[in-house]
Amino acid sequence: MSRLLHPVSRRDLLAGAAAAGALIVLHPFSARAQANQAHLRIMETTDIHVNVLPYDYYADKANDTMGLSRTASLIDAVRKEATNAMLIDNGDLLQGNPMGDYIAYEKGMKDGDLHPVMKGMNLLGYECSTLGNHEFNYGLSFLDKVLAGANFPFVCANLIRGTELAASPRDDKLYLKPYVILDKKIKDGSGAEQPIRIGIIGFVPPQIMVWDLKNLEGNVKTRDIVEAAKAWVPQMKEEGADIVIALSHSGIDVKQGGMMENASFFVAGVVGIDAVFTGHQHLVFPGKKDFQSLEGVDTQKGTLQGKPAVMAGFWGSHMGLIDLMLERDGSKWKVVSATSEARPIFERVDNKNKPTVPDDKRIIAALEQDHQATLAYVRRPVGKTSAPLYSYFALVADDPSVQVVSQAQTWYLRDILKNTQWKDVPLLSAAAPFKAGGRNGADYYTDVPAGDIAIKNVADLYLYPNTVRAVEITGAEVKEWLEMSAGIFNRIEPGQADQALINTDFPSYNFDVIDGVTYKIDLSQPPKYDAKGGLANAGANRVIDLMFDGKPIDIKQKFVVATNNYRAGGGGNFPDINASKIIYEAPDTNRDVIVRYIVSQGTINPSADDNWSFAPLPGTSALFETGAKAKDFIAEVKSLKIEPVGEGEAGFAKYRILL
Repeated sequence: MSRLLHPVSRRDLLAGAAAAGALIVLHPFSARAQANQAHLRIMETTDIHVNVLPYDYYADKANDTMGLSRTASLIDAVRKEATNAMLIDNGDLLQGNPMGDYIAYEKGMKDGDLHPVMKGMNLLGYECSTLGNHEFNYGLSFLDKVLAGANFPFVCANLIRGTELAASPRDDKLYLKPYVILDKKIKDGSGAEQPIRIGIIGFVPPQIMVWDLKNLEGNVKTRDIVEAAKAWVPQMKEEGADIVIALSHSGIDVKQGGMMENASFFVAGVVGIDAVFTGHQHLVFPGKKDFQSLEGVDTQKGTLQGKPAVMAGFWGSHMGLIDLMLERDGSKWKVVSATSEARPIFERVDNKNKPTVPDDKRIIAALEQDHQATLAYVRRPVGKTSAPLYSYFALVADDPSVQVVSQAQTWYLRDILKNTQWKDVPLLSAAAPFKAGGRNGADYYTDVPAGDIAIKNVADLYLYPNTVRAVEITGAEVKEWLEMSAGIFNRIEPGQADQALINTDFPSYNFDVIDGVTYKIDLSQPPKYDAKGGLANAGANRVIDLMFDGKPIDIKQKFVVATNNYRAGGGGNFPDINASKIIYEAPDTNRDVIVRYIVSQGTINPSADDNWSFAPLPGTSALFETGAKAKDFIAEVKSLKIEPVGEGEAGFAKYRILL
């Protein structure tokens, strides 16, 4: 059945603009389309991760950088800029915040139930979506019940039902339809309505068979994304698709290989595909920041191998837009020009996030009950901590708030790697204190008392929505990692009193502590690396007595280190730590892993194990500042002699370390 493609006439646009007291600016394609031409705008959301509302359930407060309810407010305005418009989604809808966990683990999905994500999406007129890797985190039965509530189709061309791949992708028994071809009416430049057939095909990362093995093994298999695209797109053209849109829940990487996780660049190279909607990496394309200097990737025009493409951030942070100028070629349409844009829902003003759009009140109302239930869920204890979690001394001694992160990362990866080639490689864990005062003020510290711990307390332990990574490095590289971390300390002159300890230009989130080894830091040595990772003193040797398993570390021995995507990808410019060392990219955030760890343990013991300390410097002392409540925890710091000195500035308290 043919359906009109959200057409808007110029008269309607101008009337609507006059009523609103503002001028709607038509996209140039709409303004100049001729009788044999039409402007089609395709809007994308991606990686919503259950963030339908602008609320951070971990921090238990509103957040202006997220929420499909905010992105939704762009839709009407964006449609009015175009003569014809359609809305699609690119996957990763069902997991990623506590509302998703509440529905899956607490409330459950019965046949006929409508998932909160579908409540929101059904209101907005989506045409199609594909599956993201996180759709499988709660199992296939859960997924099936959620998809049953969507009033738009889901497509996926490389997810096979059963355990066998066919000789040809076209013979695969797929879990979902590989594609849909939508029969539409499109309004051309003269205002006349014309038929058009729009094909939409979807893809999921093949790595779901690793990330969700326990849910998928024996039930489904995956095929290479590009292989599937090359097989199915010609069939779409044979069936009369005028244009073909790829929903590729797969990022952008120009290094080719089989079963690629981030294959969208090569999807764009498949003959017959006209536009690529990407996601998965939680980045923005086109833009000034991500994917620079990749051959064949134009970050200004927003093209991959010359084809228009877009990646719309994550959690509803952006609306992705691809505008196509279509031209009638006999009885068919073809793309003659295209533009791409990722439009944000907020801006930075005076170092604060300022929303640029309001909420779509329909979505707010539809999810009110789910929102209140989720608030009760995150505020309820999920476990206990036998010791307080605080970061007042995290920069000067082994710390419980960092310790529990490493415990969780180690617990998670040990299970992941137990059946891999790395099962016998020693596993270490790197974590840093995120809330440690500094420029963020005297109250910017983790402080969770012993006793009940709720999901929202995890935000005090882990501020950022990073995902877990594992890198394989040598003992020598472990030492250099720690040498970089030790750059947070100023050089201390032996025998002198009350010297400033902390280099305030060095961010605390780059002060990684590595658990699984023991070591001392010799403050009499200068830092080997500066705050930006540059080599400052090549002969410096601050990290001493570095031991593994009670013996001096073997510089040639291989180690796996649990960390996050920021550090593993080169964030902080740590020596030799970059994406080339990554052996495992987890689908889970560090926050989610900590929550799961707490639930699994019941009661956690985050007491610091004092695996690092300062080397003694007789007759020497140093000063540092921390939060005023630090006085309550001095007795718990066993590896240092600390004494209060008095008040510092701006609410800080000053302490002396007797080295």
